[in-house]
Amino acid sequence: MAEHRQLQRDALLEAARALLAEGGMEALTFPALAARTGLARSSVYEYFRSRAAVVEELCAVDFPSWAAEIADAVAVAESPQQRVEAYVRAQLALAGDPRHRALAAISAGELDDAARERIRASHGQFVGLVVSALADLGHQQPGLTAGLVQGVVQAAVKRLELGAAEDSAVIIEATVALVLRGVTDAAAG
Repeated sequence: MAEHRQLQRDALLEAARALLAEGGMEALTFPALAARTGLARSSVYEYFRSRAAVVEELCAVDFPSWAAEIADAVAVAESPQQRVEAYVRAQLALAGDPRHRALAAISAGELDDAARERIRASHGQFVGLVVSALADLGHQQPGLTAGLVQGVVQAAVKRLELGAAEDSAVIIEATVALVLRGVTDAAAG
């Protein structure tokens, strides 16, 4: 029975990802989830009490795997500069992932303060992945620098998500160049 419930929950989350990626928060409705999974609408409420609860669960499931993907990319890089570059590129690659697009489609207004704080804390996992590389580059405040780098990455992600006039490859290369130049120059100065 528990295995069946987990399979149903997983199917609901997969359907939610697809709906969010296709049509944003407006598309994420319980009737749509029910239709995608073959469940009765009332059954969806047995798993999630609200759309915000679906979003929270998506974050709880997806953020750790994203952090692992970024950590794996950083771990294989040899130099501190390559680790910073891998950190930036891995996150920008995730911006094109349907899982990320799904969560980016979410209106923050749908979530309560506690849920928004849990999401911010999950994003904080990413910053820790680049701190040692920045320390190795000679930054006196690598935590602060990592937070600033993350701000640049988040701005690039938003630009990619909005479908900016520039090609995505141009945005990615400009972001990597900006970050690498900034962290290298700042460490030298």
